[in-house]
Amino acid sequence: MPYHKNKQQAFQAAQQGMKQLNDVYSQLVRDSDNYGQQLKHVKNEVNETYQQIENAMEVASETQRQQLEKFRSDIEQIVNDVNND
Repeated sequence: MPYHKNKQQAFQAAQQGMKQLNDVYSQLVRDSDNYGQQLKHVKNEVNETYQQIENAMEVASETQRQQLEKFRSDIEQIVNDVNND
């Protein structure tokens, strides 16, 4: 069963990463003095979460894969949003 456990752990890491990214992104204040710092934090979270998603994709079940694809598109929306600023 270790394979299943790793699959679950990889998926949970991606899920947790997505939650953290959403938290950081939701706190982004465009006209604040430290916007640049906040933006850097968001970009770091994006990169980390994207890597976690990629790792999870390698071992994901079909159901997990669908959720991971949704995470990917959510990340793309966040990236587009901050890039269009």
